[in-house]
Amino acid sequence: MKSLQDAFEHGLQDIYYAEQALLKAMPQMAEKAESEELRAALQQHQQETQQQVKMLEQVFQIMGKEAQGKQCKSADGLIAEAQEVMGQAEPPALDAVTLACAQANEHYEISKYGTMVAWAKELGRQDVEGILQQILDQEKATDKKLTQIAENMVNQRAQAAA
Repeated sequence: MKSLQDAFEHGLQDIYYAEQALLKAMPQMAEKAESEELRAALQQHQQETQQQVKMLEQVFQIMGKEAQGKQCKSADGLIAEAQEVMGQAEPPALDAVTLACAQANEHYEISKYGTMVAWAKELGRQDVEGILQQILDQEKATDKKLTQIAENMVNQRAQAAA
């Protein structure tokens, strides 16, 4: 990468891969959730993620690029860690662990999309900046919703079992 444009395109490929990888992992997370509210939130976010993949494909199209991902070791690592720790957890701690893993993914995505929005702005790419901002806003809303579920019930249930 020699320019901000190169870094921007690489970042888009990275997050495109990450979204697709997370999309494959989400059903397992939702399936393991004991709390109906957590399961519903994870299922809703899975639907949003499908929409976000399409939105990223639109970004690639607008830029005249082929929508393709490049392996994202960060996403792969977050998914592998989630599978490992969720495999070790038992109810009611399982929901707390599942939620923490979901939020780790959200925080990664928020960081990545925040960068993509800033770079799009710097590059004068208002044609894709709004789409990326919309995805960033969705990721932040999901994180907020997961925090509310954690604070209002999941963490308390896990603590009460101790």
